[in-house]
Amino acid sequence: MIESNVSLSCAWCAGGGDGTKAHLDENHSEHSLSPTGHLVVAVCLGFIGTFGFLNNTLVLILFCRYKVLRSPMNYLLVSISVSDLLVCVLGTPFSFAASTQGRWLIGRAGCVWYGFINSFLGVVSLISLAVLSYERYCTMMGATQADSTNYRKVAMGIAFSWIYSMVWTVPPLFGWSCYGPEGPGTTCSVNWAARTANNVSYIICLFIFCLILPFMVIVYSYGRLLQAITQMSRINTAVSRKREQHVLFMVVTMVVCYLLCWLPYGVMALVATFGRPGLVTPAASIVPSLLAKTSTVINPIIYIFMNKQFCRCFHALIMCTTPERGSSFKNSSKVTKTLRTVRRANGQNVTFAVASAGHHTIFAPNSGGQKSSSDCEKPSPAVGQGTNRPVVSLVAYYND
Repeated sequence: MIESNVSLSCAWCAGGGDGTKAHLDENHSEHSLSPTGHLVVAVCLGFIGTFGFLNNTLVLILFCRYKVLRSPMNYLLVSISVSDLLVCVLGTPFSFAASTQGRWLIGRAGCVWYGFINSFLGVVSLISLAVLSYERYCTMMGATQADSTNYRKVAMGIAFSWIYSMVWTVPPLFGWSCYGPEGPGTTCSVNWAARTANNVSYIICLFIFCLILPFMVIVYSYGRLLQAITQMSRINTAVSRKREQHVLFMVVTMVVCYLLCWLPYGVMALVATFGRPGLVTPAASIVPSLLAKTSTVINPIIYIFMNKQFCRCFHALIMCTTPERGSSFKNSSKVTKTLRTVRRANGQNVTFAVASAGHHTIFAPNSGGQKSSSDCEKPSPAVGQGTNRPVVSLVAYYND
C-alpha cells in the first residue's frame, strides 16, 4: 500500500507500456529487500495465505451445513469471510510468489489487478463492519417491531458494501490516481507517493469515505449500544445481560482487531503521501502491508471462538453430532418489542424496550456419542427432555 519507488509508479501511471521489467530491474538494487528479508516476507505471506484460506473456508462450510447459523446478522459475517477468502485466493499467491523470487513476476497488468483486488476487498471488509454495527444498533435500539426473518435489509446492506467499495476502488483504473508497485516491488497498491493534484485528491477522498466515515459509524453505533447495556445492567437478568455483553464484546473485538491491522497501513500511507520523499523505506512499507493481510486470518478466528453458535457448530462438525441449541433459538420468528418509560430520581426519562420471542422448546444435548455423517444433517431431539421457556431480551435506551 505504501509506494516507495516513486519514479517506478509514475512511469506505470503514465503508461509505461512494455517497459515494466526494465523499470523493475532499473531500481531493483536500490529499493529491494535483502534475500533474507524477502524470505521472511514470503514465509509470512505463506502463513497468512494458508491459514486465511483454511479459516474462512471453515466458516463458509459451517454456514452452509448448519441452518441454525443462517440468521440475518450472520449473513453479514459471511460476506466479510467471502471477501477475506477472495484476498487469499486472488491476491496473496501473487505476492508470495514475487517474494520468493525477490521481484514482481506477472507484469504491469498483473500489478494493476493485484492492487485493485486487494484495495477493493479490503474496503469491502471495513464497510461490512460498519454496516454490521449499524444493523445491530438499529435492531437493539429500535422501538418498533423487529423481524429476525426479514433478510431484505441485510441483503441491501451487503449489496451496499460491495457496490460502495467498487465505486471507490475503480477510479484508479480510469485515470484518477493509479495502481502500481509498492515497497520492495513485490506487492502493488494505490500510488501513495505521487504529489500530483490528481493523486492527492483521490487519496484524501479514499481516506475520508473508506476509512474515517466507516470508523465513525462503528464508534457511534457500538458506543450507543454500550451505553444502553450499561443502563439496563441494573434491571436485566444476569443471563440476558451476559448474553448481550458477550455478543457486543465479540463484535467490538472484531472491529478493534481489524483497525489494529489496518491502522499502521493507513499511517504509513499518509506518511508516504504527505511526508518527506524517501522517508518510508521498503522494510517499513512491507510491515504494515503484512499486518493488514493478517485480518484475513484474525476475523474467522473471532467468529469461531467467540461466537457461541459457530463454536457449537464447529464442535458438532468435528464430532459429527447435532449442534447443541443452548438457549438460543434456531430461526426466531417475530420479536415483539414493548416500551416502558420510567422516571428516574433526577428527572430523566429512561425508556426500556422489552423484546419477547414467546415460548420454544429447548432440548438437552444428545449423549449418544458420535453419529454417522448422514445423522449430522438432521436434528434428533431427545424425547421427554424438552422444556418450554420464554425467551426475553431486555434492551434499554434513554431519552435525552
